[in-house]
Amino acid sequence: MHSLSSRIAAVCLGLLVTCAALAPGVRAASAEKQGVRSLVPVGHTVGVKLFADGVLVVGLSDGETPAKASGLREGDIVLRFNGTDIDSTEHLQHLLAENGEAQATMSVKRGAKTLTLPVTPTEGEDGVCRLGAWIRDSMAGIGTMTFYDPQSGAFGALGHGVTDVDTGRLIPLEHGSIMDATVKAVKRGESGSPGELRGDFDLTRDSGSLYANTDCGLFGTIEGESNAITDQKAVPIAKRDEITTGPATILANCDDGEVREYAVEIERVYSGSSPTRNLLVRVTDPALLERTGGIVQGMSGSPILQNGKLVGAVTHVLVNDARRGYGIFIENMLDAAGITMAE
Repeated sequence: MHSLSSRIAAVCLGLLVTCAALAPGVRAASAEKQGVRSLVPVGHTVGVKLFADGVLVVGLSDGETPAKASGLREGDIVLRFNGTDIDSTEHLQHLLAENGEAQATMSVKRGAKTLTLPVTPTEGEDGVCRLGAWIRDSMAGIGTMTFYDPQSGAFGALGHGVTDVDTGRLIPLEHGSIMDATVKAVKRGESGSPGELRGDFDLTRDSGSLYANTDCGLFGTIEGESNAITDQKAVPIAKRDEITTGPATILANCDDGEVREYAVEIERVYSGSSPTRNLLVRVTDPALLERTGGIVQGMSGSPILQNGKLVGAVTHVLVNDARRGYGIFIENMLDAAGITMAE
């Protein structure tokens, strides 16, 4: 399966609703009084299946088309056709066939707005009615689980959102799941060419269900009460003011199905407002450098540990230096997951 990524100043490393339960000041005071939450740092690859709420427009056909005439744009999400909620690309094709060339309406989400667009499909020489738009309703790929929360049964992965590979837009989650995944091969990263993990999914069963796809990660709940993830030891989480430059480690699953701990250096802690680029991390472990060349796609979500605490997750690799990448504060992931830092 392919890693889902988007190339920006750096490259997202995997596939990809912020709802804090308390205001920041209240949460900090509560955490100080009650003690900071402990989470299981995971570091294991997982397969991800994600189905959109509606269908995402990833491109428009050349020439004059019904889609262009209606005002439909790349990046729009078509939610309803003639008042009927759209479940999949196949469902929309069925609705178009039923409608024929009669004028219809589409309910479209564009950013924070929901628009109603009139459209008149056209029938091709093959008798099929079309809009003249390329659409997508689902994605699959491989990424890394960052943490499991024993208190709520929730998990977090990737450290960034799952975005469409063509438009770069965050996929609006309707439903989805994770599956066990095994890394079968590694494409080493090089300057100008990010590497990637390649693996197989266990398609016979889902190991968890998803409830949120946010800018700060993918979140869900684990199926079953006892397994290799839920039985691991939890460690305290670090608040951002506890994180320092210097030695740290990451957990990663690069072969043989085994999660290993590798040495890294936190070179910089950013104080800016970016939700996912809070740390600059450099891989120093000779074994990981030999195996992967540094940070590769599919390692997105690898937990970062420092002084016995979970501080965040790897999110991006620098295109021109595979040894370096960005990381996100664990605080930001928990905010996006709706999990407080206090126990």
